Amino acid sequence: MGRERETTPKQQGGAPYTVEQLVALNPYNPDILPDLENYVNEQVSSRTYSLDANLCLLRLYQQMEEQFKSLIVLSHYLETARFQQFWDEATKSRHILEVVPGFEQAVQDYAIHVLSLTYQKVPRPVLAEAINIEGLSLDKFLEHRVTNCGWAVEKGHHGKGQLIVLPRNEFNRPELKKSTTDRIPLDHIARIFPILG
Repeated sequence: MGRERETTPKQQGGAPYTVEQLVALNPYNPDILPDLENYVNEQVSSRTYSLDANLCLLRLYQQMEEQFKSLIVLSHYLETARFQQFWDEATKSRHILEVVPGFEQAVQDYAIHVLSLTYQKVPRPVLAEAINIEGLSLDKFLEHRVTNCGWAVEKGHHGKGQLIVLPRNEFNRPELKKSTTDRIPLDHIARIFPILG
């Protein structure tokens, strides 16, 4: 039951920890999951049973299920542009998101992209909420975007607040487009007038 595993953590003498020792030392560490799964197979083969190790494995599986549920919720918030709810939920799930390098920056870029599809000018509080940056950090962020990305900052209506002017694109710049395929020749219209009259 207490067989030694070839795992990353080792005791001071260099000997690997047993599964029971790993469970006792750090039962919520997902890195011991492969050891626990192998240990279940050994228990089945040897017809033995370790309640602590098996409960630990079940807890880790449940934790993983909660992580997937959290990711689905986060995905839904992003897809529906509910950025404030996304950042609130992301704060609760920090342990999941920190393993992805550049995750926060990628979400901020996505939020800016979505805003740029909708707005020509976005109120500063809306931008701050969408990218989860406030105060001096937001000032520095805006300064960088003004310098490098073609953004501008204007005073809001009646001198209240700020409006962030985003670069124009085909989606946030509505224009009346003339279509040559939708034209009806005058002679066709002229033939309809006698019928209508």
